[in-house]
Amino acid sequence: MRNFLDFEKPIAVLEGQIEELKRGDSGDAETDWEELARLQSRLEKMIGQTYAKLTPWQTTQVARHADRPHMVDYVHALVEDFTPLAGDRTFAEDRAVIGGLGRFRGRSCVIIGHEKGADTESRLYHNFGMARPEGYRKAQRLMRLGNRFGLPVITMVDTAGAYPGVDAEERGQAEAIAGSIQTCLEIEVPLISVILGEGGSGGAIALATANTVMMLEHAIYSVISPEGCASILWRDGEPVQEAAEALKLTASDLLALGVIDTIIAEPLGGAHRDRSATIAAVGEALENALETLATLSGPALKATRREKFLAMGKNGLG
Repeated sequence: MRNFLDFEKPIAVLEGQIEELKRGDSGDAETDWEELARLQSRLEKMIGQTYAKLTPWQTTQVARHADRPHMVDYVHALVEDFTPLAGDRTFAEDRAVIGGLGRFRGRSCVIIGHEKGADTESRLYHNFGMARPEGYRKAQRLMRLGNRFGLPVITMVDTAGAYPGVDAEERGQAEAIAGSIQTCLEIEVPLISVILGEGGSGGAIALATANTVMMLEHAIYSVISPEGCASILWRDGEPVQEAAEALKLTASDLLALGVIDTIIAEPLGGAHRDRSATIAAVGEALENALETLATLSGPALKATRREKFLAMGKNGLG
């Protein structure tokens, strides 16, 4: 059964009517098929109109939708012979960040990404995609491995942010994130990042300081969540819509600001409505980006990546 967001209630009602008509037995098949075609056309139009004018807060809800494909879904569909590599060689294995080696369309690559989990059990197992320091140190280890063997690095971002627990702070969360950003800037292989759903704070940019940063159409990418922003600025978590608007967290805003390089279009009604089409679109975008970056030398890849992010600080984003 499909999970509907609050603003999708009219869509839910119409889909219910369509399902009821499909199950019905009115005795007049021709009339039923005509009505079904009319309702289907109306549904597509309603979905298109709704998603064409999403507010930033509604986009945030779509980005967090439980049915969106997750990192493991992309790996299973796009990567052959994926071999996960665990541990940071310092403290422990972090299950919020998955990383390993595999072949993407014939190219050997390092693949790293946040995994939120798809149900209660897996979400607890992966800590809702919120990595501890060892997750970012594992990412550093794998990026250096890719650099050593000349393998492109693909990262997939989907996290509300790095884990804020006391144990993470005790083990150097800030240093681990900074170290991951530094490693992104140092390697001399193609580095491509895709924001799949949520791109939250330093926990996201730790994997997204890339040559090419791509973002799904209804994903979000921000220094803080709308709820966190509202609680800090207004001492109240209620004005989340105003906070989401001010944060400029949508793909179109970030493309205009130069924070990301490419927007990957989602199927009508969002990635959760057609997971396979979304995964295919991400695969095409990744292949195009890899082909472009393959023409650059290692020093050029490193230099252009560093200049890209230094320019954001020098020129500002406003």
